Amino acid sequence: MTHDMSIVSLMLNASWVVQAVVLLLVALSITSWAAIFRKEITLKRVGADNEAFERDFWSGAKLNDLYAAAMQNARMAGPMERIFASGMREFHKLRERQISDAGTLLDGARRAMRASYQREVDAMETHLSFLGTVGSVTPYIGLFGTVWGIMHAFTGLGSMAQVTLATVAPGIAEALVATAIGLFAAIPAVVAFNRFAHQIDRTANQLETFMEEFSNILQRNVGGQSVSGH
Repeated sequence: MTHDMSIVSLMLNASWVVQAVVLLLVALSITSWAAIFRKEITLKRVGADNEAFERDFWSGAKLNDLYAAAMQNARMAGPMERIFASGMREFHKLRERQISDAGTLLDGARRAMRASYQREVDAMETHLSFLGTVGSVTPYIGLFGTVWGIMHAFTGLGSMAQVTLATVAPGIAEALVATAIGLFAAIPAVVAFNRFAHQIDRTANQLETFMEEFSNILQRNVGGQSVSGH
């Protein structure tokens, strides 16, 4: 007696537990790939927006002009531009309150930028924990399906008078498919998680460097009571 050893046939003949495990793994894999593509697009846009604003910032443009453009472009601005706008907004609010102490002005701007920075980093890390979870959990889910499938196969073989490789192979094969699909779901998620985490760390360092440089520029401007240029 011959057996159809295709994956589809094996899954159709598998126990309902193995089938449920495989469906769960397939769903997690599809969802993780969707998250990977979204994150890839988002981080590329973040990098392009930051580079564009940093180029404008160091081109010698006036800070007030950059601030006005950032406020007009608030919906489309990148993380660096939003952090800059937060610092300038707080700086102007304190100046409007007739606060002239340089330390107070700079501390207020730094706090505003730090809060904006944390929001930006949190936004970039969205769905990253999901990829980490998929990468760490799916192999164990697949292993559970394999263990259950093997147990189910041997239970069925116990009632047979004669056991051959032909009777054992289909049950073992369908069980091992669960582990294979678990690894198929886990490997891309782990690779993407590590890659995105590295990109986010680099972007976070870039934003922190910008905040320090912008704070130094504000400090120089405070001495002259002007924020027109740098």
